[in-house]
Amino acid sequence: MKVGLVDDRLIDLDKLRAIVKSMEGVDIIFSTTSAEEAYAEIKKETIDLLIADIEMPGLSGYELADIIHSHALNIAVIFVTATSGYAVHAFELSVHDYIMKPYRKERLVQSIERALEKAKSMEITGRLYIKQKSEIHIIHKKDIVFIERSGRSTSIFTKKEIIKTYQTLNELEGELRERDFIRSHRSFIINIHFVKNFALYAKNSYIVTFEGMEERAMITKEKVEFLQSNYF
Repeated sequence: MKVGLVDDRLIDLDKLRAIVKSMEGVDIIFSTTSAEEAYAEIKKETIDLLIADIEMPGLSGYELADIIHSHALNIAVIFVTATSGYAVHAFELSVHDYIMKPYRKERLVQSIERALEKAKSMEITGRLYIKQKSEIHIIHKKDIVFIERSGRSTSIFTKKEIIKTYQTLNELEGELRERDFIRSHRSFIINIHFVKNFALYAKNSYIVTFEGMEERAMITKEKVEFLQSNYF
């Protein structure tokens, strides 16, 4: 698990760094007293877990968590703070944990271990086997950004390429049972972890844009409301 640490008090940051560094299976990607620097790293999606103080100069830890939540980034958040007043609002952002200072080492270690287990259980695994005439193309599910049905053919958009197949969305949807994929529209299946933005297109539909990709998908108003209730 890749972890980012941010606390404007150096003494508290040093404590975080010492605890996290002692754990197996965890790598510290950045450790900073600057929330702005943490924000720059978050935008790159270089981490799986952010451990942050809440009240800091400039951007707050709460604002960083709100950015992660509103953009559906696959980053868990642990708040380590001396402020109790944000607890209710923090859990509205689906943060992983809220730890009050001063805290024992074991309290933070247990929280990180739970985040590790949760990440393992939610990880997209497996492959799709796509029929292409006399060939079978193997695609890692985690690399699929979205799938579009147009006419009698289907296009699978991955991070690196577009694969064409005659398999229907119904057939592919049966293979993508992970929580990360939804049938956003009669012609589209999308991976929510790549979604960048929803833009109103018509009364009952939106255009979906994705991180690092010009191609777009469609999503119905009903599905947007479903995502807001169940994911974001």
